Amino acid sequence: MEYFLAVVDHGGVNRAAAALRVAQPSLSQAVRKLEKDLGTELFHRVGRGLVLAPAGEALIGPARMILRESEAAANAVRTVGQVGGGRIDIATLSDMSMDPLSVWVAKFRAQFPDVRFHIEERDDAVEVANLVRSGACEIGFVASEAPMDDLITEHLTDQKFVLVCPPGTDSYWPDPVPIEALARVPFVMGGHGTATREYIENSLREHGVEPRIVMEVPQRGAVLPIVLSGGGAAVIPLRIALDARHRGGTVRELSPTLARPLVALYRKGRVTRATTEFLTSSKRSLQEWLDAISGHMERGHSLVESASLASLAADHRVRERHRAETDVVPFDQ
Repeated sequence: MEYFLAVVDHGGVNRAAAALRVAQPSLSQAVRKLEKDLGTELFHRVGRGLVLAPAGEALIGPARMILRESEAAANAVRTVGQVGGGRIDIATLSDMSMDPLSVWVAKFRAQFPDVRFHIEERDDAVEVANLVRSGACEIGFVASEAPMDDLITEHLTDQKFVLVCPPGTDSYWPDPVPIEALARVPFVMGGHGTATREYIENSLREHGVEPRIVMEVPQRGAVLPIVLSGGGAAVIPLRIALDARHRGGTVRELSPTLARPLVALYRKGRVTRATTEFLTSSKRSLQEWLDAISGHMERGHSLVESASLASLAADHRVRERHRAETDVVPFDQ
């Protein structure tokens, strides 16, 4: 199963063999034996390459489940009561991999460096749910509280969105900004089809604003650089917007507030220990973030100012922790 998934993940036998550090003929023989045992072709041989057959597509989810259970069993024996390693397969809306998932994954891996992550991005909540249902991923993150009878759903928080404008435009914008004031603002947005793009457009239209989109970029990471260079404005999650604020961008809260639910979902029944610990760690990290923001707001700061102060304090803690200990160092150290 490990060899089969390596061929899938690396796109071919040669690259899979190199990644696994095994001989290419041995890997090819193992895949052929698996096909013989299952009585079906997993790959179509096209020229010198391989293309997944329908049976191979169907095997991906169960194969990942088998490897997770195998690793969980080994870890349970090696390190009773501890998270010793393993792999966590996560499905998420593409827009959520930057915020908040990237923070949670990095923080957890710093605590458990032997745990590996594999993240699948999708543009639709239904596709994320299907990855979890099939077993291809063990946990998913979506922005919908729609009931899913066959999956457990857990509301984590509401993800707030703010307005980001180019540096030097502070005097033009009140704080907060009435959504109605965005009627003729030039917007930079990600490509069509993403859940976040649809949420922003629909939210603006609900308040009588037809968004004037002057630039679409398929790479969502390009939105902020374009805004900071004066290409337009953007409505993005608060935590991502803080990077723009620290670089001189104008960041404003919106009135009324734009926020969408952040929901975790997973299958009923047993979840591996590593994934259980990851979800617990993520919720703890989220609560620390929310508590820090609340504390600053109680002292009279705005939401954006409070989030900025909380972010700077978190960055400082990360630097200090990594000065003391990290595995991100040259090999000879």
